[in-house]
Amino acid sequence: MDVSVTVDHIVSVVRAHGKRVTQPKRAVAQVLSENSSHLTAEEISLRVDTHLEDVSPSTVYRILEEFEELGLCEHTHTGHGAAVYHLVGGGHAHVTCNVCGGTWQVPTEFFEDLTTTLRERLGFELHPHHVALAGTCAACLAQNS
Repeated sequence: MDVSVTVDHIVSVVRAHGKRVTQPKRAVAQVLSENSSHLTAEEISLRVDTHLEDVSPSTVYRILEEFEELGLCEHTHTGHGAAVYHLVGGGHAHVTCNVCGGTWQVPTEFFEDLTTTLRERLGFELHPHHVALAGTCAACLAQNS
C-alpha cells in the first residue's frame, strides 16, 4: 500500500468535512496506513510518538473518534481486551480464539446467510465487523484432541 496516498486520502476527507488537519491527525493517519494489523488506541498512541512528540493518548482517542465519524476507520471488539482500530475497507470481520487469544480476519461474505436470515426473520441488521466472534482455532482444537 502506498502510504502517502492513504494519508493524502485521509487528509482530503478530513478537509472535505470542514475539519482542521493538524500534525497529530497526520501522525495518526500515518500510523493507521502503515499497519496492516489492527492496533489498540494505546498502541497507536505509542507509535504516534515515533512520528510526533507530545501527543497525549486522549488526543489520539479524539482523533480516532473523529476518523470513525468520517468513515475513515473503525474499531472492533475482540474479546475482553481493548478495542482495535483499522482503516475502513477490505470487507472483513474477525474471529478470535478463546484459548490462545489469536485473532483472524475473515471475509464478511462468510456471514451473508446469517445476515440474511436475521434480517428476514427478525428484522435485525447484523454488523459483523464491529465485534469478533469467539471460538477455538484449529491449532488449539488439535492440541486438545
